[in-house]
Amino acid sequence: MADGTFRSGAEQGIFPFEFLEYGRSVEGVPLRYLPAKKEARLLIFAGIHGEEWETTFLLSRALRKLHALPDYVACILITNPDGVLRSTRCNANGVDLNRNFPTSNWSAEKVLSRLVLEAPRETELSPGNAPASEPETKALMELIQNLGVKKVVSLHAPFGLIDSDSSTELSKQMESIFALPWQSGVGYPTPGSFGTYAAEKNLECVTVELPREAPEILAIRYAEPLAEFLRDFTK
Repeated sequence: MADGTFRSGAEQGIFPFEFLEYGRSVEGVPLRYLPAKKEARLLIFAGIHGEEWETTFLLSRALRKLHALPDYVACILITNPDGVLRSTRCNANGVDLNRNFPTSNWSAEKVLSRLVLEAPRETELSPGNAPASEPETKALMELIQNLGVKKVVSLHAPFGLIDSDSSTELSKQMESIFALPWQSGVGYPTPGSFGTYAAEKNLECVTVELPREAPEILAIRYAEPLAEFLRDFTK
């Protein structure tokens, strides 16, 4: 960190980068991303579930440590702004965006979720009235296509694991950064998920499920190694 590529503590309170718009939410909120400085080879996004706002908090903290945008990583701090504004898992239409992607296993059945890990899975959400029915879903798909990225990291919470179809260099990097175990899947069906969509589009997707900790603890543990990863990522 002595090479001058990281910002001082005094500088980290200000977000120094300009966003580009890639779409609009159901309620017309701009969907914005941070472009890679040179070429987007990886996209990392947070906040597709609006109640998992610690993912946005952590990614912001990591980016604010950097003096410049990552050379090869594009970032989305909030993929579901309407949900974040409400602190709901779903978007303004009541749709779980991570069940709305056009996959071979997409299902029109209600999505059951739970308010906390100890609660029963009884909260009903919609997968949308059709695959990719939501503007946030469509915009994310179009952004990935336009950027031409081949790898994606999706930040979630609070299971405390690294999920990907197979163990790869990228998944091992996430294991190292977050000191979390790898496994394939989260233990229950996820029809219409981004991970399934990515696999069917030949995109490498690694899902980081942050552990159940206060955002400040997550930032203390992970912001610096995540910033180093963003800065140093090349392929």
